[in-house]
Amino acid sequence: MKNLSETKYSSALQTVKNLKEKYGNTWNSIHPESAARMATQNRFKTGLDIAKYTAAIMRKDMADYDADSSQYTQSLGCWHGFIAQQKMIAVKKHHKTTNKKYLYLSGWMVAALRSEFGPLPDQSMHEKTVVPALIKEIYDFLRQADAIELNDLFKRLEKGEDVQEQIDNFETHIVPIIADIDAGFGNEEATYLLSKKMIEAGACAIQIENQVSDAKQCGHQDGKVTVPHEDFIAKLNAIRYAFLELGVDDGIIVARTDSEGAGLTQKLPVSQEPGDLASQYLAFVEAEEIAIDDAKEDDVLLKRDGKLVRPVRLANGLYKFKAGTNIDRVVLDCITSLQNGADLLWIETPTPNVKQIAHMVNRIKDVVPNAKLVYNNSPSFNWTLNFRHQAYDEMLAEGENMTAYDRNNLMDAQYDNTELCHRADEKIRTFQIDGARDAGIFHHLITLPTYHTAALNMNNLTEGYFGEEGMLAYVKGVQRQEIRKGVSCVKHQRMAGSDLGDDHKTFFAGEKALKASGEKNTSNQFDVDSKTNKIKEKLSVVA
Repeated sequence: MKNLSETKYSSALQTVKNLKEKYGNTWNSIHPESAARMATQNRFKTGLDIAKYTAAIMRKDMADYDADSSQYTQSLGCWHGFIAQQKMIAVKKHHKTTNKKYLYLSGWMVAALRSEFGPLPDQSMHEKTVVPALIKEIYDFLRQADAIELNDLFKRLEKGEDVQEQIDNFETHIVPIIADIDAGFGNEEATYLLSKKMIEAGACAIQIENQVSDAKQCGHQDGKVTVPHEDFIAKLNAIRYAFLELGVDDGIIVARTDSEGAGLTQKLPVSQEPGDLASQYLAFVEAEEIAIDDAKEDDVLLKRDGKLVRPVRLANGLYKFKAGTNIDRVVLDCITSLQNGADLLWIETPTPNVKQIAHMVNRIKDVVPNAKLVYNNSPSFNWTLNFRHQAYDEMLAEGENMTAYDRNNLMDAQYDNTELCHRADEKIRTFQIDGARDAGIFHHLITLPTYHTAALNMNNLTEGYFGEEGMLAYVKGVQRQEIRKGVSCVKHQRMAGSDLGDDHKTFFAGEKALKASGEKNTSNQFDVDSKTNKIKEKLSVVA
């Protein structure tokens, strides 16, 4: 089936021809073919175009997953447009399609890497405007990837190569972004306003958590404080209204609960009748029975099961939940969110354990059968240690002799080639498959992978470059790998848009255009003949 590009090219070509007829000689230097080509290379004119397009993709993928749990989706977190661009270029190169491959925008990485205040912890202290700005930046880089690849195809077509089918069926680098709005950065009006900015930048899916906005903590840290359901529902409504106002009718809301690890609440909601949401929330609050005569001045008291009780209140005014209620609170949070407009769930867990996740999700599915998770395959987990412990327990249950393993030291490299290691690594390898099948996980993401890869790669390069290897550390560890693996940015000038700009200059100025390409462009050294592994002889010698 033909893609939209052929239709867009033909339509744009005719539109410019009509305009030339309308405006006459003043448009003589405008070439319809060039204008149509540029229009085709920029399929998405606005962020809203992107949000509508990607929302439809996610809705289709959700339906595909409902029909077949093997059709789950994945993403990696990106903190810069270039990182996102290179990820999607690599996805197309290695997997031939962007189908079911998304991007994730992590509030943690925005705080740590993008704030003008400098590196910050994940506590909603960064400027809220940084989030839509990063969404726009990511899509600017992805649109540039489209333009560069299509520009190369059009140039090959002009030279007589048969690439028309590749142009007609070109698959864009534009994919859905699941964007983290933290706890909404204020009240529901603030959440609505920020949501609009994020959607206008291109976000089709917004993830929001049920923590108190001004006391927000990273999901894998202590001190989390949740809000009553009524407060959270108001923010779900705010996001939905933002989507509807901007015409993104299929917009996705991901409702995250931090109740598994949260032991505190800031507010005691007002119950209107027994058994309502506020009443269910209050039932989780730890309280001690008290006689009215024992109440202190300004005590907060509740009537529970016909008795007077005093909620346990900390010195900072926060209230404690009863121990052991966290899973029940998670289930109630998720059911309530799905019944009040959320499309997908996110449950923060302390460890990556499919059985534990499935236990919660199955309880949710008893009420909402098509409940689906976005799950954080977090670098905050020690994946090696967690899964070696799981493998150890399984082997022990099977009657294996485990005396060769020190349960308190399973990270030790001495176990890397053991049966326990092989079992654990296989469980890690199939974690996403198993989670999609058994625990309702529609979307698997890694929040902070590019934060860690940047640090690891810089560690490896600096070790050699500032040591005895010198320049060989860069050449052997970076450039030679780029060349042999076909990494697009090895020709960094092209990736930054130099070739694309040269062609545009030709459109604008004709033969007078001053272009960067040519024999003295050192990027030509990377035009290697794959058969001989020699630089083509036409290249000039670099002094």
